[in-house]
Amino acid sequence: MQHNNNPQLQQYLNHRSQQLPMSASTGTRSDPYTAYAAALMSNQMPLQQNFQQQQSQQQQHEQVQHKLAQLDEEKIYTLVLELLNPNLREQALLELSKKREQYDDLALILWHSFGVMSALLQEIVSVYPLLSPPSLTGIASNRVCNALALLQCVASHQETRTLFLSAHIPLFLYPFLNTTSKTRPFEYLRLTSLGVIGALVKNDNPDVINFLLSTEIIPLCLRIMETGSELSKTVAIFIVQKILLDETGLLYICQTYERFYAVATVLNNMVNNLVETQAIRLLKHVIRCYLRLSENPRAREALRQCLPEPLRDATFSQALKEDITTKRCLAQLLVHLSDNVQAP
Repeated sequence: MQHNNNPQLQQYLNHRSQQLPMSASTGTRSDPYTAYAAALMSNQMPLQQNFQQQQSQQQQHEQVQHKLAQLDEEKIYTLVLELLNPNLREQALLELSKKREQYDDLALILWHSFGVMSALLQEIVSVYPLLSPPSLTGIASNRVCNALALLQCVASHQETRTLFLSAHIPLFLYPFLNTTSKTRPFEYLRLTSLGVIGALVKNDNPDVINFLLSTEIIPLCLRIMETGSELSKTVAIFIVQKILLDETGLLYICQTYERFYAVATVLNNMVNNLVETQAIRLLKHVIRCYLRLSENPRAREALRQCLPEPLRDATFSQALKEDITTKRCLAQLLVHLSDNVQAP
C-alpha cells in the first residue's frame, strides 16, 4: 500500500526495504522498525483527521464566544441608552451595576455618552431630601447605590479618573458621608459612597490626594471611623491611610496640632475598641497609619507621649500571631518611638 501523504517517510521505507534480506518462508523483505513506521503511516490519516476535527471545534467555540461577546456589548449599549429614559432607568442601573466588572470599557461609554453622567447625578441629587430628616427606604437606597456603583466604575478607570475629578463629582457624595443614621439603607449608602472615594485613592495618584485635601474628606472619614459599621470603618481608614502615605497628605495632617490631634484621637479610640472586638482588618490599617505618622518628626514626638498602651504591650500579640507583616510594622513603629531613635 502506497501512502502519499508523507513522501519523505515513504522514500525511507522503499530504501530500507531494498537493503533487507528476503525471508525464506514468506518471500518478502521484513524489518520490525520498518513495520512500525508503516503502521504509524497507516494511522496517520485518522490522527490528522482527529486533529483537524479538534481545530474545527475550537474555531466553532471561539466563534460562539465572539458572538456572545458581541451580544453582550450590544446589550451594554442598549442599557446605557435606557439610562436616559426615566421609566427604564431603574432596571438599567441594576443590570449595568452587575455587569460593570465584566466590561472593561464601560467607564468610557458612560462618560462619553451624551446625557448619561447627568442622569447618574440626577439619581444622586434626587435622594438629598431623604437624608434629613432620615427617611431613606431600602428601595431608594438600592437604586442610588447602583448609580454610585457606576460612578465608582468611572472613578476607577485610568482614562476617566482625571475627568471625574475635574468635574468635582466626588463632592456630590459628601452629603451621603455626612449622614449619621444607623439604619441599613443609610449604612449601605455610606459604604457605597466610600467605595467611590476608595477607588480614587487606590492607584496612589497625587492629583487625587491634592483634590481630596482641598475638601472635607478627612473629617468625614474620621467620623465614620468612630461611628460606622466595621466594614465602613475599614474603607474609611483605608482612605485616610492612602492620604497619609502620600507625602503631601502626611505633611497636611501634621501641619497643625488640630489636624494631628483629630486623627490621633480617632485612632486612639479605635485601638481601645479593638481590644474588645479584635477586628484584624481594622487593626492592620490602624498600625499602618501610626507607622506612617511616626515618620514625621513632629508627629513622632507627640506619639511618644500618646501612643495607646495596647500597642506597646502584648495585647494584640495573639491576634497578630499569623500576620508576620503587621507584626513587623508594629515592631518598626515601636522602634521609631524609642527615645534613642531620632529618625526612622
